[in-house]
Amino acid sequence: MSFFVQKGRRNQAFTEPFWQEWIGALESATGKAVNWKTALQVATVFACCRVIGNGYAQVPFKLMQKSGRRRVPATKHPLYRLLSLKPNDWQTSFEFRQMLAWHIELCGNAYVFKNRSVTGKYIELIPLPPGRVTPKQDENLLITYEVMGLDGTTRTLTRDQIWHLRGPTIDGFHGLDVVKLAREAIGLAMATEEAAGRLHKNGIQNTGVYAVDSTLDKKQYDDLSGWIAKQFAGLQNAGKPMILDRGAKFLNTSMSSVDAQSNETRKTQVEQICSFMGVLPIKVGFSDKTATFASAEEMNRAHREDCLAPRWESFEQSAMINLLTDDEIDAGLYFNFTEEGLLRGSAKDTKDVILGYVNGGLMYPNEGRDLLDLNPDDDPASDRLRIPANIVGEPKAAEPATPALQE
Repeated sequence: MSFFVQKGRRNQAFTEPFWQEWIGALESATGKAVNWKTALQVATVFACCRVIGNGYAQVPFKLMQKSGRRRVPATKHPLYRLLSLKPNDWQTSFEFRQMLAWHIELCGNAYVFKNRSVTGKYIELIPLPPGRVTPKQDENLLITYEVMGLDGTTRTLTRDQIWHLRGPTIDGFHGLDVVKLAREAIGLAMATEEAAGRLHKNGIQNTGVYAVDSTLDKKQYDDLSGWIAKQFAGLQNAGKPMILDRGAKFLNTSMSSVDAQSNETRKTQVEQICSFMGVLPIKVGFSDKTATFASAEEMNRAHREDCLAPRWESFEQSAMINLLTDDEIDAGLYFNFTEEGLLRGSAKDTKDVILGYVNGGLMYPNEGRDLLDLNPDDDPASDRLRIPANIVGEPKAAEPATPALQE
């Protein structure tokens, strides 16, 4: 049975959940097995993926067309709806782009099957589990993809059928697996987290040697051991005084979290994992006492420029070369992340930016209203640039929009 057929008759292999063991676990020096699934149990890894995934998904992603000096949404093209609203039957555009971002960050690669009709029209975009796709390059530098279905059968697909998004790469066609490369940093974070949990589970200060003068038989030993575990072990008994008899002595042999420097180690691992993921620690909720409101705002700017902007550019270029034909690119079609979408949560910043664009002569007032999802103003002046008085030149009316390229 064919893996891929037209919409409504897809193989069941690609309609079931993708929560699979994509990659085998690699053991770190701490003895912890690290793969994408265990890595997500580390709060910093999860937070980094969430921050990056939201950066991909919350910003509007649209297919645009340049026509002369005008840039308009290419709403007539089937890819416009697929990528800005509904890529397939079960995902929104937000969920789709967020998922691809997590695939790239955790596995280095994301794969999407381009389901098209017999005439070549795009019907839907289907994300594939990274662990079920193996890219290969032959001696002629042609890339193919071996895709395994949930029934165990495989098919070899071409670049025309697969949209392959890569993270940083060495060989040029396969992205680096960040989780594998960062397994020591992630493994140490896992081990430190587990050690801290065990310290609190057993009672940080009450683990040691209980010594008595006389010899205990088995029953006495079991009774004493059970009594100590019941009375003094665990968080509920932390700090409870221990009363000893028979000349007994308690020799503390445990290390506290301070003695083991687990707090410092855990903080260091946050910074190490953030370095691997390219995310500022403050974006995952970690900051030192020197952080101020002004510095936090500057760090948010740095996050957009250093973390998100390169990823947006990579995503845009990948979509262009994998989803558009050369003729469509020559006709002025291109994909674009609208960075102003990040201002949606800040009314003051939104107001300041739009006012700056409008009063600076960079945007028509009605274009600013459009960004706020407001109806256009009927006043003809709202379709003219507000050129500042100190700049020579007459205001120009908006040019009529050119229809987008037809499908």
